[in-house]
Amino acid sequence: MPPPGRRRHDAPQAAHGPRSGGGPSPEAAGDEAAATSPPRIIGGSLGGRRLEFAPDPRTRPMKERVREALFNLLGYTVEGAIVLDLFAGTGALGFEAVSRGASAAWFGERHFPTADVLRRSAKALEVEDRVTIRPGDVLLWARRLPPIPRTSPWIAFVSPPWEMFATHTDELLALVSAVIAAAPPGSQIVVEAEMSFDPALLPEPETWTPRPIPPALLLFREIGSHRSAAAEE
Repeated sequence: MPPPGRRRHDAPQAAHGPRSGGGPSPEAAGDEAAATSPPRIIGGSLGGRRLEFAPDPRTRPMKERVREALFNLLGYTVEGAIVLDLFAGTGALGFEAVSRGASAAWFGERHFPTADVLRRSAKALEVEDRVTIRPGDVLLWARRLPPIPRTSPWIAFVSPPWEMFATHTDELLALVSAVIAAAPPGSQIVVEAEMSFDPALLPEPETWTPRPIPPALLLFREIGSHRSAAAEE
């Protein structure tokens, strides 16, 4: 079952595990290189451009092949959407969405030097007028969200450091619930976790569509669709 929303392309096949022969697979070698090099925007008007990048253990950019699969699954629902990159890091998700036609991107980033890197990327890409950067602990958004416009559907990316699903479980789930409650109809929430994550932990787990893209598990929820289906029963 594909995730809610319309698509232009099918998602690429998940990467295979290590090949025989004793050495790392090309995919693993590429992941190691990506961890120490500036992320690249894959598609859209800014495709091929590199983001500002300061290697830091607090920053874990989503693997490029996972990001490509994610945006293939989202398809043209990105166009005109307001994007929330809630654990922004390098901003690869938010800037990728802007490149593909999102009307605006809101970045939450608690590490202030990394927030400065996001500002430099926005300036270098000449998209400052479409970007809002909110330094501070994004987990506090569960108590009060910033004044994000509700004039267009949201696409909210919840892609924290994976250990936070164990160390900050309640706070993360409260954040997801707050975004679900505030998002306008037609919005999509995307959670990225590691493959061992139990989707039953999410609010109303039956409303989420899982997509394994090893080493990540992507979980999609469209706001409004499950309520419409329930009304038809």
